[in-house]
Amino acid sequence: MKKLRQTYHVKAPPGRVWQALIDVREIEEWGGGPAKMDGKVGTEFELWGGDIHGINTEVVKEKRLAQDWFAGDWPEPSRVTFTLEAEESGTKVVLDHENIPDGEFEEIRDGWREYYLGLIKEYLERT
Repeated sequence: MKKLRQTYHVKAPPGRVWQALIDVREIEEWGGGPAKMDGKVGTEFELWGGDIHGINTEVVKEKRLAQDWFAGDWPEPSRVTFTLEAEESGTKVVLDHENIPDGEFEEIRDGWREYYLGLIKEYLERT
Protein backbone atom coordinates (compact mmCIF):
# COMPACT_ATOMS: atom_id res chain seq x y z
CA MET A 1 0.00 0.00 0.00
CA LYS A 2 1.18 3.50 -0.81
CA LYS A 3 0.39 7.05 0.20
CA LEU A 4 0.55 10.42 -1.46
CA ARG A 5 0.33 14.10 -0.64
CA GLN A 6 -0.66 16.83 -3.09
CA THR A 7 -1.06 20.54 -2.47
CA TYR A 8 -3.34 22.86 -4.42
CA HIS A 9 -3.67 26.64 -4.22
CA VAL A 10 -7.22 27.66 -5.12
CA LYS A 11 -8.19 31.27 -5.73
CA ALA A 12 -11.38 30.98 -3.69
CA PRO A 13 -12.09 31.32 0.04
CA PRO A 14 -12.15 28.21 2.26
CA GLY A 15 -15.96 28.34 2.49
CA ARG A 16 -16.29 27.95 -1.29
CA VAL A 17 -13.75 25.12 -1.40
CA TRP A 18 -15.58 23.41 1.46
CA GLN A 19 -18.89 23.62 -0.40
CA ALA A 20 -17.27 22.08 -3.48
CA LEU A 21 -16.24 19.12 -1.33
CA ILE A 22 -19.50 18.48 0.53
CA ASP A 23 -22.43 20.02 -1.37
CA VAL A 24 -24.06 17.66 -3.89
CA ARG A 25 -25.03 20.50 -6.25
CA GLU A 26 -21.46 21.82 -6.28
CA ILE A 27 -20.00 18.33 -6.74
CA GLU A 28 -22.24 17.74 -9.72
CA GLU A 29 -21.27 21.14 -11.18
CA TRP A 30 -17.53 20.40 -11.13
CA GLY A 31 -18.00 16.87 -12.45
CA GLY A 32 -18.07 14.40 -9.52
CA GLY A 33 -21.71 13.44 -9.85
CA PRO A 34 -24.09 11.88 -9.57
CA ALA A 35 -23.24 12.20 -5.90
CA LYS A 36 -24.49 11.65 -2.37
CA MET A 37 -22.65 13.74 0.22
CA ASP A 38 -22.93 16.14 3.13
CA GLY A 39 -20.74 17.64 5.83
CA LYS A 40 -21.55 15.28 8.70
CA VAL A 41 -19.51 12.56 10.40
CA GLY A 42 -20.90 9.14 9.57
CA THR A 43 -22.38 10.14 6.22
CA GLU A 44 -22.10 7.39 3.63
CA PHE A 45 -21.16 9.12 0.40
CA GLU A 46 -20.99 8.27 -3.30
CA LEU A 47 -19.19 10.03 -6.13
CA TRP A 48 -19.52 9.35 -9.86
CA GLY A 49 -22.67 7.33 -9.27
CA GLY A 50 -21.02 5.09 -6.69
CA ASP A 51 -17.72 4.35 -8.47
CA ILE A 52 -16.12 5.90 -5.38
CA HIS A 53 -17.95 5.44 -2.09
CA GLY A 54 -17.25 5.49 1.61
CA ILE A 55 -17.92 7.30 4.85
CA ASN A 56 -17.03 10.66 6.37
CA THR A 57 -14.89 9.91 9.44
CA GLU A 58 -13.90 13.43 10.53
CA VAL A 59 -15.49 16.79 9.76
CA VAL A 60 -14.21 20.18 10.89
CA LYS A 61 -16.19 22.70 8.87
CA GLU A 62 -14.10 24.63 6.34
CA LYS A 63 -10.88 23.13 7.75
CA ARG A 64 -10.68 19.33 7.54
CA LEU A 65 -12.60 16.46 5.93
CA ALA A 66 -11.41 12.88 6.41
CA GLN A 67 -13.04 9.96 4.65
CA ASP A 68 -12.66 6.22 4.20
CA TRP A 69 -12.81 5.50 0.46
CA PHE A 70 -13.65 2.33 -1.43
CA ALA A 71 -13.37 1.74 -5.17
CA GLY A 72 -13.54 -1.35 -7.31
CA ASP A 73 -12.92 -4.50 -5.28
CA TRP A 74 -10.64 -3.00 -2.63
CA PRO A 75 -10.61 -5.30 0.41
CA GLU A 76 -10.12 -2.37 2.78
CA PRO A 77 -10.62 1.38 2.51
CA SER A 78 -8.03 3.97 1.73
CA ARG A 79 -8.04 7.10 3.87
CA VAL A 80 -8.44 10.50 2.23
CA THR A 81 -7.96 13.75 4.15
CA PHE A 82 -8.52 17.25 2.81
CA THR A 83 -7.01 20.04 4.92
CA LEU A 84 -8.00 23.62 4.07
CA GLU A 85 -6.00 26.67 5.12
CA ALA A 86 -6.85 30.27 4.27
CA GLU A 87 -4.22 32.13 2.28
CA GLU A 88 -4.04 35.72 1.17
CA SER A 89 -5.03 34.74 -2.37
CA GLY A 90 -7.54 32.00 -1.46
CA THR A 91 -7.16 28.54 0.02
CA LYS A 92 -4.35 26.05 0.34
CA VAL A 93 -5.74 22.53 0.03
CA VAL A 94 -3.55 19.66 1.20
CA LEU A 95 -4.64 16.19 0.13
CA ASP A 96 -3.32 13.18 2.01
CA HIS A 97 -4.32 9.82 0.57
CA GLU A 98 -3.16 6.71 2.44
CA ASN A 99 -3.53 2.98 1.90
CA ILE A 100 -3.56 3.15 -1.90
CA PRO A 101 -3.27 -0.25 -3.59
CA ASP A 102 0.21 -0.48 -5.14
CA GLY A 103 -1.02 -1.29 -8.64
CA GLU A 104 -3.34 1.72 -8.69
CA PHE A 105 -1.03 4.40 -7.34
CA GLU A 106 -0.19 6.20 -10.60
CA GLU A 107 -3.78 6.18 -11.83
CA ILE A 108 -5.02 7.57 -8.50
CA ARG A 109 -2.24 10.17 -8.28
CA ASP A 110 -3.08 11.46 -11.75
CA GLY A 111 -6.83 11.14 -11.14
CA TRP A 112 -6.69 13.66 -8.30
CA ARG A 113 -5.30 16.27 -10.69
CA GLU A 114 -7.44 15.39 -13.71
CA TYR A 115 -10.80 14.44 -12.21
CA TYR A 116 -11.11 15.75 -8.66
CA LEU A 117 -9.09 18.54 -7.05
CA GLY A 118 -7.87 19.81 -10.40
CA LEU A 119 -11.49 20.10 -11.56
CA ILE A 120 -12.55 21.75 -8.29
CA LYS A 121 -9.77 24.32 -8.70
CA GLU A 122 -10.79 25.07 -12.31
CA TYR A 123 -14.46 25.26 -11.40
CA LEU A 124 -14.00 27.60 -8.44
CA GLU A 125 -11.59 29.87 -10.26
CA ARG A 126 -14.00 30.43 -13.15
CA THR A 127 -17.22 30.91 -11.12
